[in-house]
Amino acid sequence: MELKLNFELVPDSCWYSNLRSLLSKAQWDVVRKEAYSRADGKCMICGAPSVRLEAHEQWEYDEENNIQKLKDVVAVCKNCHEVIHIGRTSLTGGEERASEHFMKVNGCNYAEYRKALGEANEAHRRRNKVSEWKLDLSYLKKFL
Repeated sequence: MELKLNFELVPDSCWYSNLRSLLSKAQWDVVRKEAYSRADGKCMICGAPSVRLEAHEQWEYDEENNIQKLKDVVAVCKNCHEVIHIGRTSLTGGEERASEHFMKVNGCNYAEYRKALGEANEAHRRRNKVSEWKLDLSYLKKFL
């Protein structure tokens, strides 16, 4: 099943490391505002109109070569962002709301939600076996 909205569980060794902390405020503003411009006032995942979009970094992981690569920065609504970061959302008591949003956006049932979450958790466990990820920020070249 192809999902529009999925969980993106970042390996533990990469927690608290994001573009906002790596770039200057001015550089981060350029990157996030470009995503907002592409979004044109709508969540880039669920399509819901939103007055306040949030910038989200999408990463891909080359587990063979231990490379964490920035794939895109997208503008998402708060509800989609809570699903993407389901671990943090669960800690703050929002898992039920996030699960409902996941199922609505993906047109799936609770069993499919649990299956996708299980697969995301398995990928997270695998990626946590890598002690240090090399960072590929080549995506940012278009902003330099």
